[in-house]
Amino acid sequence: MNSKTQKVAFWEKVGYSMGDGSANLVFQMMMMFQLFFYTDVFGIKATAAGFILLFARVFDAFVDPLAGILADRTNTKWGKYRPWILWTALPFALFFILSFTTPDLEERGKILYAGITYTLLMSIYSFNNTPYASLGGVMTSDIKERTSISSIRFVTATVATFVVQGLTLPMVAKLGQGDASKGWMYTISIYAAVAFVLLLVAFFSARERITPPADQTNSIKQDFKDILSCRPWKAMFVLTLFLFITLALWASSMSYFFNYYVDKEALFSFLAQFGLARDTSDLMGPGHRILDAFGLIVYRPEQVFAVGFSFFNMVGQLVTLLGVIFLSRWLSGIFGKRNVFIVCLTLTAIFTAMLFFVPKDAIVSLFVINILKSLAYAPTIPLLWAMMGDVADYSEWKNHRRATGFVFAGIVFALKAGLGIGGALCGSFIGSFGFVANVVQDDYAILGIRLSASIIPAVTFVFGMLALLFYPITKQVNERLQDDLHRRRSAGKEAEMP
Repeated sequence: MNSKTQKVAFWEKVGYSMGDGSANLVFQMMMMFQLFFYTDVFGIKATAAGFILLFARVFDAFVDPLAGILADRTNTKWGKYRPWILWTALPFALFFILSFTTPDLEERGKILYAGITYTLLMSIYSFNNTPYASLGGVMTSDIKERTSISSIRFVTATVATFVVQGLTLPMVAKLGQGDASKGWMYTISIYAAVAFVLLLVAFFSARERITPPADQTNSIKQDFKDILSCRPWKAMFVLTLFLFITLALWASSMSYFFNYYVDKEALFSFLAQFGLARDTSDLMGPGHRILDAFGLIVYRPEQVFAVGFSFFNMVGQLVTLLGVIFLSRWLSGIFGKRNVFIVCLTLTAIFTAMLFFVPKDAIVSLFVINILKSLAYAPTIPLLWAMMGDVADYSEWKNHRRATGFVFAGIVFALKAGLGIGGALCGSFIGSFGFVANVVQDDYAILGIRLSASIIPAVTFVFGMLALLFYPITKQVNERLQDDLHRRRSAGKEAEMP
């Protein structure tokens, strides 16, 4: 099926997208709540927790390239990348649970346990997500189909993000019944079971259609040489690194922002307008009873953090979902992926910085800025991985060799490095401003929290945007290289025929 137009059935796209739903149940937990869990539930100091997140990235420097190398050299009846989704599904779920379990240990033991379980989970993530992301790059060579696959994939990812950001804290409170450790373990166990099933669906649904050139020799040295000389790969590496530094920093900071800065009385009154805050459980209709069953109704201002932060995230993710569905493919089809990414990331940085100027009781302004930020960022979400498929094509076009797994492995490393660095920056930064978990913060600590949720991530967003200025695959270049690759592959197929 090495034709120029490789159509992929809608249900295959949907099935493939389930893998990213699984990945985001894990990834969003790491990005949004891992640092908060370590400091406010497990009882590890913010600076130590940040060090754990950063240390795992050193290990990843060896694991991620290995995952790409092994995936590119795997040959089974299922293909190169699909079997890894199956092989890693169960350990992925198990280490997810262990990473949010709280054994009764002394502080040094807690740090050691957290470091080991987090590092192992991120290693399994590499062997799962690198082949999964690579699979998206070999399902079709049609650039429009590839964008479509990415768009559907990230609709599912956004739904998973909606669940994690919207339901986690209420579920923890509901399932824990006052015992936060138990609530976290039960909640993560449910997510892990769902993640396992979604990976199986992805494995059985997707198909590989692009293969390396028949005469290609396997050379790890050449793989490194190809990507290090590939300008678009280097631009995407830097973009991904700063993008996920920013997302992890902002997401981690917002937990503290809502818990320690936002005025709880004002937030309670705001939620009451939507029926999410009440003085009593009497006279509740069916809709309210369903919300209450998920822990999405609060009865006292001092308990408003979980519901208020969840509602904030739900609104943002709903806007993001609409943006992914209606804007990403449309805008990139007109202006090209690169140009859309640059403009949208710049707007996202501006709206992120505006959070610093929101008073603690200006709840409406806080939500409006979140809506604008989510709408600006939404079109970029599916474009990142669609662009990486384009980079794999560009490398094949230039070097007459294809190493999709290795190309994606470097970007997965950048993603995880950003996750670790962003979390570490948040922990170190708020720690340097005097943050102490589960106490009332002084003005200086609050300043650190506000800066880490606004100005600092806005600056790192800009660094990511600047990297795109060095990305050479415009819409016109992409169309030309696809034509050349189509002719090359067609000629290769004809040469193989008897």
